[in-house]
Amino acid sequence: MAQSVNKITQKAEFLTEKGHELLNQGQYLEALEAWKEATKIYRQLHLDENVAGNLINQNLALQGLGLYLNACDLLLSALKIDTWSYFPTLNAPDKSSKKALYTAIYQVKPTPVNLLGLQNLGDILRLLGKLGESEIVLKETLSMAQKMTLNADISSILLSLGDTKQSMYERSSVEYRWIGELLFQKDTVTEIHQNALISLDYYQQINNTTNAPISIKLQAQLHSLTLLLDFDKWLKKELLSGNSRLTTTKTNIHRQIQPLIDLIIKNSSLFNELPVSQSAYAKLNFADSLNKTSNKQLQSLAINYTKSALQTAESINNQLLQSFCWGILGKLNPDESHVCFKQALLFAQSIRASDIVYEWQQQLADLYSQQGKSKEASYFYEAAINSLIQVRANLLGSNPDSQFFFYEKVEPLYRNYIRLLAADPSQNLEKIIQVNAHLQLEQLKNFLQCGRLNLIPLNNLQELPSSTAIIHIIDLDSTIEVIVQSPDRSLHHNSVDAKLIKNHLNNLLDIVQSFKFYSDNKSEIILHSQRLYDLLIKPLKTYFYSSGTLVFALDTSFQSLPMDLLHDGKEFLTQQYSFAQTVGYKIQPPKSLSKNQPTALIAGLSKKSPSFNDENAPKGLKPLPGVAVEVADIKTQIIDSKVLLDEKFTSLQFHKELSKNNFPIIHISTHGQFSSNAEKTVILAYDKVINILDFNNFIKAQAQFNENPIELLVLSACQTAKGNKRSALGMAGVAAQAGAQSIISSLWLVDESSTAILMQEFYKGLKNGLTKAEALRQAKLSLSSNPKYEHPYFWSGFVLVGGWL
Repeated sequence: MAQSVNKITQKAEFLTEKGHELLNQGQYLEALEAWKEATKIYRQLHLDENVAGNLINQNLALQGLGLYLNACDLLLSALKIDTWSYFPTLNAPDKSSKKALYTAIYQVKPTPVNLLGLQNLGDILRLLGKLGESEIVLKETLSMAQKMTLNADISSILLSLGDTKQSMYERSSVEYRWIGELLFQKDTVTEIHQNALISLDYYQQINNTTNAPISIKLQAQLHSLTLLLDFDKWLKKELLSGNSRLTTTKTNIHRQIQPLIDLIIKNSSLFNELPVSQSAYAKLNFADSLNKTSNKQLQSLAINYTKSALQTAESINNQLLQSFCWGILGKLNPDESHVCFKQALLFAQSIRASDIVYEWQQQLADLYSQQGKSKEASYFYEAAINSLIQVRANLLGSNPDSQFFFYEKVEPLYRNYIRLLAADPSQNLEKIIQVNAHLQLEQLKNFLQCGRLNLIPLNNLQELPSSTAIIHIIDLDSTIEVIVQSPDRSLHHNSVDAKLIKNHLNNLLDIVQSFKFYSDNKSEIILHSQRLYDLLIKPLKTYFYSSGTLVFALDTSFQSLPMDLLHDGKEFLTQQYSFAQTVGYKIQPPKSLSKNQPTALIAGLSKKSPSFNDENAPKGLKPLPGVAVEVADIKTQIIDSKVLLDEKFTSLQFHKELSKNNFPIIHISTHGQFSSNAEKTVILAYDKVINILDFNNFIKAQAQFNENPIELLVLSACQTAKGNKRSALGMAGVAAQAGAQSIISSLWLVDESSTAILMQEFYKGLKNGLTKAEALRQAKLSLSSNPKYEHPYFWSGFVLVGGWL
């Protein structure tokens, strides 16, 4: 009997070792099966520690297959953690989540196997984008390991901590690039600086540990070099922008790069002491870093390291690794890039690795585009976009960093494709509109972190009013493309040098986002707005009527500017047209406001409340006593309405009202902010802020109660975050989450008295049968005719996004 048990144990040990061999060769599925079989045997033998060890091994195979959520679940099972669960959001862990996580960690017995499991849990949380949780797990694991004096394990944990801090640095860097809000950027600079230095310190601790394994030291050096090169580049940009406080840091970082490169080259034989596939990936990592230097000799050396990695990949028949090798060779060797990228693509497609297929398709598309081969470039841009859609569908819901992935990977791909289409002499304007619309819609879905939105193209509308023109403004950096769809649906195009536009655009944005906008000279506003009109609209003016509705599909840089500020030299365009904005020319399936006496939920906050102190609330808020007047005035226009004012306007009561009643109109008059960051797109209830994600949950309650959509959502007294250029994204996001036909909101905090008058006039217009857009225009005209409120500050900040009927 003992001999039989011994044979079974030997079989499990053989399968465990076999799994490691297969993992090193990149055969993840086969490794997973071997470890599953070994786990089954150890369970039969009631060897709990061996079971846990093989569950941890299975997690490594699942990581290799990209199944991070499955890997995380497996690790929690191995560690017997059932009191804490993972939620995919970008939020830092709150107090209750932290407490639950610490409690779960403290219940784990500090054995070598469990410490390995905890370290792997920290690693997988990093891959899932839960960086705060990853750091907590790894710090606690390090503390346990230090108490057990397991030095080898300590160096490995330090490597994981360095990698998590590097991921924090990378996230902050991307946030800094795509969120233009000034206050946010200032805070993020500090985060970037701190995260980079802490990460480098962890890697240095490994190099200072005499008995740290060679493989760990080499990885620490390679990861450190990657960070040093990127951080040095970021610091250079910051210094050029005038941030002189980082001069010393820049000097210290730059002087570390070359000595570290020399050290790795000197000890290059260490690459061969790593497991086979790990060695190849390490060489690719080093080659990529060498290519980022300006040293031609080092760039040439990078090719040698990549070719060596390719030989290894071929020897173990690792097709994923071969794809990476060929792709990097394509980047390193421009003369052979076409052949290399095609080889990389073939290997990636052979194993259906869509997460890298898109990259080689994009490289080929860009290459063909540079060569003037538009047909081939279009084919690969389309293919890359389709591959990316699949990749992002897998990322959504599992990794919150997919939000940043969009701005780094997805948006540039779409814009390069639009540039190609715009440069084509034949100019397929319909295709340009279609690709841009898809980009804007994907941008909105990315903002909301959702997979689907019920929006339809304006072209699908059967009865588009005859006086309606649709104007697309697309920013391609060097040019601004304007495409007008006339009332007869014909398309007309105007291309403008962006240099002629950007100065006027930025000056006008600075004015409207200034706290002193109301006192700015009206003639200066007209100067910039007239120039924008002359360049963008005037050349196409003959293709639409002299009155009616102008529907704007605006690109990012134009979204914080109300289009009715445009001036034709005689008057503001709001004198002639009503206005609406859409996201990529898509809206909710339209429906005119009910002719019956509508019901409304009217909520307002006129006094200082606990929500003013929320960390996500805008800074420097003051009470809005005029809100009480605004709410009372609207109540007189919509008699059948429910009012929640001040203490009655709590998040809970607001939720309750939406869940038990159907309100075609929801009017909220309170402080709020539109941001390109969903967490900071908020409205203030009395007790706390309600961000867009909370708001979505509230609206779902109404949807469950009644299938009728919200016909009109009005957010009064809100503002765009300073420096934000994606305000319409926040507004459209609120409307999309609410399933609202239309949303009207203010881009800046407007005077309370004038807002009360404007809103009263607006609802009076709706009651008299005007469309939403025309009712808003008439309200603005009525307000601006009052000498006290003729300045654009008082009336131009209100914009309509979505359906205008």
